[in-house]
Amino acid sequence: QVQLVESGGGSVQPGGSLRLSCAVSGGTSHYVALAWFRQAPGKLREGVACMYLSDGDTSYQDSVKGRFTISREHVQGPVFLQMNDVRPEATAVYSCATSPSPFPCQVVMAPGGYVGMDYWGKGTQVTVSS
Repeated sequence: QVQLVESGGGSVQPGGSLRLSCAVSGGTSHYVALAWFRQAPGKLREGVACMYLSDGDTSYQDSVKGRFTISREHVQGPVFLQMNDVRPEATAVYSCATSPSPFPCQVVMAPGGYVGMDYWGKGTQVTVSS
């Protein structure tokens, strides 16, 4: 049984940093991609960052490029989302998700791409406020 558990959320001031973690268990070694999504109140869920689990290649939503980094330190280890220079519009519940289907990150990150992800964590709240 695949399980994902997020941690690391909290409150941060604009311009600050947070590091989210997604612990993955249950045999995902053959999965293609893992992504971070966020959903703010009253808004649609959107892809933030995506990583190919085989080679670590990444892709990002345009609004976070250069400020957010998705990474993994070792195979089967947690997947991190380092958030730097955060802005108030980053306030949302952040969730990690993955799927055994070979969706490329380009598809995962597209509007509505989250529907292809089969396994989700419960999410962690990030609040950016002064």
